[in-house]
Amino acid sequence: MSEKTYFITGGGTGGHIYPAVAVADALHADGNTVFYVGNPQNLEFEIVKKKEYEFLPVNIHGMPRKMGLPLVQWSIQLSAAVIKSVQYLHKYKPDAVFGTGGYVSAPILIACIIMKIPYMMHDCDAQPGLVTRKLAPHASAVSLAFECAKEFVNNKNCYVNGNPIRTKFKALLKSEARKALGFSNYKITVCLMGGSQGARTINDAAVEILQTLTNKYDVQVIFQTGKKNFERVVEQLIKIYPEYEKDKNLLVAPYFDDMVTVLKASDIAVSRAGSLSLSEIEASGIASILIPYPYAAADHQRKNAKFMLDEGASLYLEDHDVNEKTLLENLTLLITDKSKLAKLQGAAMKLAKYDGVDKIVEQLKDIS
Repeated sequence: MSEKTYFITGGGTGGHIYPAVAVADALHADGNTVFYVGNPQNLEFEIVKKKEYEFLPVNIHGMPRKMGLPLVQWSIQLSAAVIKSVQYLHKYKPDAVFGTGGYVSAPILIACIIMKIPYMMHDCDAQPGLVTRKLAPHASAVSLAFECAKEFVNNKNCYVNGNPIRTKFKALLKSEARKALGFSNYKITVCLMGGSQGARTINDAAVEILQTLTNKYDVQVIFQTGKKNFERVVEQLIKIYPEYEKDKNLLVAPYFDDMVTVLKASDIAVSRAGSLSLSEIEASGIASILIPYPYAAADHQRKNAKFMLDEGASLYLEDHDVNEKTLLENLTLLITDKSKLAKLQGAAMKLAKYDGVDKIVEQLKDIS
C-alpha cells in the first residue's frame, strides 16, 4: 500500500492529546507521513516535539461562552486560524485528517469542510463536546468511546471503538515499569493524579498523607500534581514533610510525559474520572479511587465514575467529601485488604479495550 499523508489534531488537555498521538504513532509506524496541528502554547507542543513528525501551529483558544467583546475577538482569532489551516491543507495535501474534538481541532476541521478534504473525529466522552456535535455531520466517519454518545452525534458512519490508547499499555510489564521508575517490584504502589491539569482537591488531601503512606505502610507513591499546582504542593510538602525529597518510596512531579510507565507500575490510582484516564486505568489492570470533577460538562465525569463503581472496578468519592481522612481510609482499605484490591483490579482488566487505535486507523484509511 502506498504511503499517505495525514494531519492529526487535538490539544489542550491529555484527554484530547493522547488519543491523537496514539493514532499518529500508529500511522507513522506504518510508513505514512504525519503532521500534527495544534497550539504551540499548549501541552501538545511539548509532547509532539519529542516525536518524529512535524508540528503545524495554529493560534486558537477556548471559546468564551458569553456574548461580548471577548467573543468577537475569539471569532477573529478563529477566522485567522482557519485561513492558516487552509494554507496548510493546500501546501501539504493530506489524504485525510483525524481530530479528537476540543477547540484546538476546530480550525483545521472547518478548513477541511472548505477544501473538501475527508476527516474523521473521535470523542472520548459519554456526552460529546461542542466541536464534535457541530462538526460531526460533515465528517466522513466518527469514532466514539461510549455507545450512549451516539444519540448526540448526527452522522451515519459512527463507530464505538473505545478510546485509542498507546500500544505500550499492552506490552509493558509491571516489573519493567517499576524498574524504569527506580521502584521496588515488591511493594504496593499508588498513583495520585488529577489529569494533565492537576486537581487541587486531590492534591490538598494527598499532601497530608504522603508520609503516612510511605513510612507507616511502606507504600510507593507516584504523585502527579499538575503543572499549575506544583509549586503550591511543594510549599505545603516542605512544611509537613521536610525530608520528602530523600524518601525513596516517593516520586513527586508536576507532570509525567510517560503515563504508561506510571500507571503500569501502579496497583492503585487516585484520579479524576475523565474517559481517557479510565481507559488507561482499565488497560493497566489497576484498582482506582475515582473523584469526579464536579464541574465537568454535562456531569460526564460523575457518569463515568458511577459506571466504574457499578462494574466493581472502583471506589468512589465525591469531590466535596475528599479530605486527608477519607482519602487515607479508602487507600488503607485497598492496601490492607489484598482480596478487595485483587477484585477491583480484575474488574478493571475485564473492561479494558486495547484495539481502539487499530480500528480507528483502519477506518481512517478507508476514508482516505
